[in-house]
Amino acid sequence: MARLRVLVALLSLYSVSAICSGIDQIRLLGPQAVNLWRLEAARKTAAGSVPSALGSQEALLVEQPSGGDYSWDELNVDDDTDDVDRGLEYKYPEQWFTQPLDHFLSENASEPRHTFRQRYWISTRNYRPGPRAPVIVLDGGETSGVDRLPFLDTGIVDILTRATGGVGVILEHRYYGSSVPVQNFTTDSLRWLNNAQAAADSANFMAKVQFPGIQEDLTAPGHPWIYYGGSYAGARAAHMRVLYPELVYGAIASSGVIHASIENWEYMEIIRRAADPTCSRNLQHSIELIDALLDISITRKPLKALFGLAGLEHDEDFVSLLESPLGAWQAKVWDPEVGSTRFDEFCDALNQPFEHGGDAEVAFDDDTGLLKVDENLSVPVSVYNYAKWIRKVNDRISFAMVPADHATFRVQNYVSQCSGSVEDCFGTFDDAKFQETTLDQTWRLWLFQVCTEWGYFSTAPPADHPRIVSRRLTLEYESKTCKQAFPPGEHVVVPHLPNVTVVNALGDYDIEADRLAIIDGEVDPWRPVTPHSEYARDREDTLLRPFKLIPNAVHHYDEYGRRNSSEEPPEIQKIHKEMINFVVSWLWSWKPSNVSST
Repeated sequence: MARLRVLVALLSLYSVSAICSGIDQIRLLGPQAVNLWRLEAARKTAAGSVPSALGSQEALLVEQPSGGDYSWDELNVDDDTDDVDRGLEYKYPEQWFTQPLDHFLSENASEPRHTFRQRYWISTRNYRPGPRAPVIVLDGGETSGVDRLPFLDTGIVDILTRATGGVGVILEHRYYGSSVPVQNFTTDSLRWLNNAQAAADSANFMAKVQFPGIQEDLTAPGHPWIYYGGSYAGARAAHMRVLYPELVYGAIASSGVIHASIENWEYMEIIRRAADPTCSRNLQHSIELIDALLDISITRKPLKALFGLAGLEHDEDFVSLLESPLGAWQAKVWDPEVGSTRFDEFCDALNQPFEHGGDAEVAFDDDTGLLKVDENLSVPVSVYNYAKWIRKVNDRISFAMVPADHATFRVQNYVSQCSGSVEDCFGTFDDAKFQETTLDQTWRLWLFQVCTEWGYFSTAPPADHPRIVSRRLTLEYESKTCKQAFPPGEHVVVPHLPNVTVVNALGDYDIEADRLAIIDGEVDPWRPVTPHSEYARDREDTLLRPFKLIPNAVHHYDEYGRRNSSEEPPEIQKIHKEMINFVVSWLWSWKPSNVSST
């Protein structure tokens, strides 16, 4: 029985990587992402995951739809923490800080001045009281702050506080995790979810927080605060250094997406160029052929049937689902305990030669190298392999520690997760699918930020450019969810396209300041919207303005760490040593009487 319980735990961990996590899908995959998010939520429910409540957060009755008030029992909020080691939550108890809902409400305003409680966590195990003892704060970004606790324990926060004698903090972003100020996620209720309000939260926290168990006043600007973030939170770290230089003494933007863009076709271009060459070629040829076959009436239906998607009405939904495995590239991490190998597994499956006699449903023509799968359809092996990956359950891993009848773990990819019609599971043209606004619909949060300020719609590249995604992935298709999910409210209307100017006005590719470090990954698919983009100017790397590119790294690789640093690969040991070096250098220059932007 004990071994079986271990197996169940392992299955839970591995099933998470069967597709990208829900938030990663929302970041990348447009309308189809919501369907994948729902499949993952259904999997968690079937596995017995119990949604967690919002701690002791008090409710705000904001923009209630007709039908009365909610009780907290009815809300049943899931803060997306099921897959994180719950032991860290006991090791680092949650703390709370009261924030204004609207930092910019005028003094003469007649509406109520609502507040909410923002969640945070602290580590004082490395704290050595002193005038230069810093606070290293990690921005939680667009997920539950619980997901960031490993960085407080063994990651970059612990690494920097050990080197400096500082206090480590994880600060959860408004609306995410349990820092939720509203009782639903309608368009109107989301109107306080924007860059300016979130930045003001951080500034207010830094200036006023009193940490439990610490007698010293560590608020800014009386003590040096170093602000760290990765990805979206990396952009926020850079923005905080620019917007609040009197409070943020230094900042580290790791994979910071400081350039907001309407279209983000370059994301897939990085993967095309960096992936295994054979896999990249197979992807490119497969997608080009799939697009051509969809144009032909007699091959369109059998092609979809090959992928298990014959009943999927719209071709755009079909090719959008085919894009989904590519999101696993971003899940690569140098630490095998947290990284995913799913992209490599997908490539291995795509590159497999055809085994004669392995599949009685198809006939292989040795002369043409094609597989006949239907009277009107023959495809190369790579397309056939692609279809098998999308539609089937795959034998993935064996466990010698469990009984024979439980020895093989099988992962459901996409179609095999669908228990209803494929149109119900993967169709995106029914507006009703996007209009649930209860607090468990956490996919609405980052999507709202995408639709209002950030963009990053993952479209096909320009015509005649090599591509590994379908040309049917247009801006119209990728952005249509904004209109479907966020109808005009009484107080706010989501723009036709996001107002990316509010992000880019803060510096864009040229964002810079003393004690602002820029760290990116060489093969990060988000690199094109960071300061290491090919569209950005090159810079000198200095102690005062570090500008570093980690070789062969994907997304915010420096954020991860091992308790024993000798277990880290050489390039990670190197970047961590460099980070310690420039942060220590910054702190030696800190003077309480001179802590502005100098």
